[in-house]
Amino acid sequence: MRDSQARTIYLKDYRPPAFLVEKTDLRFELFEEHTLVYATLTLRRNTGEVSDSQEEALVLQGQHLVLESLQLNGRLLEDTEYLVDSESLTIPGVKEQLGGTWSEFTLTCRTRIEPQNNTALEGLYRSGDMFCTQCEAEGFRRITYYLDRPDVMSVFTTTIVADRGQYPVLLSNGNPVDSGVEEGNEARHWVTWHDPFRKPCYLFALVAGRLESIDDTFVTASGREIQLRIFVETKDLDKCDHAMCSLKNAMRWDEEVYGREYDLDIFMIVAVDAFNMGAMENKGLNIFNTSCVLANPATTTDAAFQRVEGVVAHEYFHNWSGNRVTCRDWFQLSLKEGFTVFRDSEFSADMGSRTVKRIEDVTLLRTAQFAEDAGPMAHPVRPDSYMEISNFYTLTVYEKGAEVVRMISQILGAEKFRQGTDLYFERHDGQAVTTEDFVLAMEDASGVDLSQFRNWYIQAGTPVLTVTSRYDAAENRFFLTVKQSCPATPGQEEKKPFHIPLRMGLLNSRGEEIPLRLEGDTAGPAALDRVIHVTRSEETFCFEGVEEEPVPSLLREFSAPVRLRYDYSLEHLYFLMVHDSDGFNRWNASQQLAVRIIQELVAGAAELTSDNFPQILERAFSGVLEATLADPMLDKAMVAQLLSLPSESYLIELAQPAQVDAIHRVREFLCDSLAARLEQQFQQVYNANQESGDFSVEAEAVARRSLKNLALGYLMRTGKPSAIEACQRQFREASNMTDQHAGLRLLVHSSHTDARLRTEALQQFYQQWSHEPLVMDQWFTIQATSPAADNLATVEALLSHEKFNIRNPNKVRSVIGAFCGANHVNFHRRDGSGYRFLADQVLILDKLNPQIASRLLTPLTRWKKFDSARQEQMKEQLQRIKARSDLSRDVFEVVEKSTA
Repeated sequence: MRDSQARTIYLKDYRPPAFLVEKTDLRFELFEEHTLVYATLTLRRNTGEVSDSQEEALVLQGQHLVLESLQLNGRLLEDTEYLVDSESLTIPGVKEQLGGTWSEFTLTCRTRIEPQNNTALEGLYRSGDMFCTQCEAEGFRRITYYLDRPDVMSVFTTTIVADRGQYPVLLSNGNPVDSGVEEGNEARHWVTWHDPFRKPCYLFALVAGRLESIDDTFVTASGREIQLRIFVETKDLDKCDHAMCSLKNAMRWDEEVYGREYDLDIFMIVAVDAFNMGAMENKGLNIFNTSCVLANPATTTDAAFQRVEGVVAHEYFHNWSGNRVTCRDWFQLSLKEGFTVFRDSEFSADMGSRTVKRIEDVTLLRTAQFAEDAGPMAHPVRPDSYMEISNFYTLTVYEKGAEVVRMISQILGAEKFRQGTDLYFERHDGQAVTTEDFVLAMEDASGVDLSQFRNWYIQAGTPVLTVTSRYDAAENRFFLTVKQSCPATPGQEEKKPFHIPLRMGLLNSRGEEIPLRLEGDTAGPAALDRVIHVTRSEETFCFEGVEEEPVPSLLREFSAPVRLRYDYSLEHLYFLMVHDSDGFNRWNASQQLAVRIIQELVAGAAELTSDNFPQILERAFSGVLEATLADPMLDKAMVAQLLSLPSESYLIELAQPAQVDAIHRVREFLCDSLAARLEQQFQQVYNANQESGDFSVEAEAVARRSLKNLALGYLMRTGKPSAIEACQRQFREASNMTDQHAGLRLLVHSSHTDARLRTEALQQFYQQWSHEPLVMDQWFTIQATSPAADNLATVEALLSHEKFNIRNPNKVRSVIGAFCGANHVNFHRRDGSGYRFLADQVLILDKLNPQIASRLLTPLTRWKKFDSARQEQMKEQLQRIKARSDLSRDVFEVVEKSTA
């Protein structure tokens, strides 16, 4: 069975569909034990793309379906006139059945499915007491037989029939056009929805349940009034205001920044508890994981508020970058996802601190996506092949894809980039297209040649920029020599040079920006900040009129997703941290300063004592603390970033091999030492940023809480009774979840609190919030990420907790995902028990939800990063999983590539 599943699909084999679906009429009859789906498809031969001599058989995809009847142009087909297997329905000789000529025809099939038994959460399934769908990428084939590919776009009309009492709300795509009570059975009612815009079946959606909504309206730039509705369970009505506000902000922003106006009469969001992803952009009916839409100060942290804002915007922006213009095939996934991540990132930057948003995005990229580029699942932004498409909803396709779009915007400039997006939407509205079409629109609108830039779409791996410099005092010239390279990745040994936009500046000894005039520049004012275009394997850039040897500020705003190597001294990094005008590079200098110190301490044999504590780190932190105390107007979110040491995840990603225990020990030593040395300043910062007035999620209030809780974290490291009492007091008296969560996490994770105190805090939190599923996820995660030596036993016990449900992806992520992905010191225990635990859970989950199982595997795929003993233990568990004969295609692809 596994061998038949492990078929590789290649981009080079793409062929246009032989048939198209002009209209799709669906009728769902929902019952408790089964659902009947009546699908009438109006089809025609794709004569513009395929010849008359090509395959005449009609092949529709379908999985886990019971076919009850099949009609062609109203004639019931006999069993001998079609073939059904576990993956498809084939009707041979269609042309002959149509009388020997190609003409439009209808196919009607009735299928029976069992949503209540669908634990994979693809297609139509039950989440609690409601019916809902998830059809991207290939879930629609679990609903009915269909041409389940994104380049087949159809107009959908959907009728839903269900019990009036249990399912009073019946929703689908588009606008509601009719409703009524079932004839002869007043207990059941129906609603018909019509979507006038052609769409692929992956954008189909259906929801039925006992739901209530908060409603609002939005008036578009052209004066149309749009009805906005967010549907939730009754108990969650008080958690929708932030999502509604975020939606309206996103709609206005998309009009102002991209000129994109909403097209239907109604836009709906439904919150679903059991959902594999964050949210889904189904046309007019977005279905959201509850974690990405529900928000209330009492139950939601600031980070979760920001996530809601970003995800709501992301899914709304898909209406144009994904729905009106969609993907030709799944190899083009970044066409919609990379572009839309870039759009939502820019929206969030405009809503809050642009620098901090950039720091957050780059942190994810450098910690997780760079690791993906270096692993066995490495692939280009536009992959060449896959076994299971769900494995390619990756950081490379999303986050790196967004960076590729960001680079295009930098190369073109804001005005020409906007012209490019206008042309892209105008040229391809209503079409399924490719990344090449996107780049071509940018070229045609701007006149800029992006031929070499296309390498970003087709080459995997993270490029490395190695930069050296030389100053000629006699000629007042400064030379930068830039070499680019890219490591080999699976299937790509050799790489061609990329077109890399390198944003930079030069600082003199007073920290002032030096005008940048490249050799050969025409006369005119020189910029203080500019992009130089690196296009060759090695090239040298000469800057003229430089009166003293400068300190270069390189890769400002992280202008390209590359690893930068330049031999900065620690003093130069400190200098940039203090003086650089680019906020991102100030933070990056602080991070690289700490990285260098940590790496030297990890590599050294010296004991970690106060005698070998790096004074420059104390000077850097002390300077930041003094500045924020002296100037209340400083961006406190930025200050909190500057006062945070690099994460263990990032330090592990940089190391080869990664000495997990040593990295943990050194980082803890530095944090503890900074806490002790700067205790008074941290106390002042904590006191100065206490809550006052009503709760707010405005950027300034969020920043204040962030800095306050960071200071409390350092104070807890001192172990002083006053710090522990302050933490307990904040936990007990907090007026919002951000502060209460921080208090609980610090009490549970601190080595200075005893078991009784930790247990009491956890019990109190549980008693207070056990009725709130999303808060319970936070409670689980705090325990799963504790650095305590016996933590694996705690995690194993959590799997038996009454609030844990292995069929719910949020619960799986909050316990298993959090432990294996974020608790490095315990997951990577020398006895290999963490690896065995993960393999055990993957094998259990693969039977229930293969998508979630395959995504959990990621930590084991990074085995090459660690020492030889750990490598063998991790490979042993991968081989144990691979040995199972009935693996899903999702999990098999990951273990196969990881052990190749």
